[in-house]
Amino acid sequence: MSISAVQWKVPEASASSEDGITPAVTLGLFAAWALHDAEEVAFGPRWVRESVPVLRKRFPQVPERVWRALEGVTEREFATAVAVMAAIVATAAARGYRTGGRSGFFQATLDGFGLHGLLHLAQAAATRGYTPGSATSPVLVIPFTLWARGRLRRAGRLRPTTPGSAVRGIAAAAAATAVSHLVARRLVKG
Repeated sequence: MSISAVQWKVPEASASSEDGITPAVTLGLFAAWALHDAEEVAFGPRWVRESVPVLRKRFPQVPERVWRALEGVTEREFATAVAVMAAIVATAAARGYRTGGRSGFFQATLDGFGLHGLLHLAQAAATRGYTPGSATSPVLVIPFTLWARGRLRRAGRLRPTTPGSAVRGIAAAAAATAVSHLVARRLVKG
């Protein structure tokens, strides 16, 4: 078979720069997530060790089992959970790329990413200080999400935003986090 006989097929719905849906919009989700989670991996375990004793005294209404669960996550388990989440976010970004941003999974993941950035800022406000993830949330997570959603909107591909879609975005992020930690715990302790 000659090289000239090989035909490359690009999916019709794939991203194109003509309508503003470039790979930066879709695959950029994974890049933004990776930079953000690098902050969490770098500072999370140490922050937990240093901050939980102080927070336990400041917030006595939080059940003790919550504090124990937080302290019980080892650095290895946390890094493994981040790797599992990487697979989830990479899959969403790839699906977004293949569909030109139309994928509901991609858009829910994008929304969950942005909303979880707001959660990081709320955590920092509640603890009156730095929390892992709160440094990159206002300069990367939230701006990227707004920018990508704007591109999708201008291209006519953004699904309507409703209270239900916001709840689904938060639920998707929470479910992905729970699954990531569950799989990580089994892998590390298995």
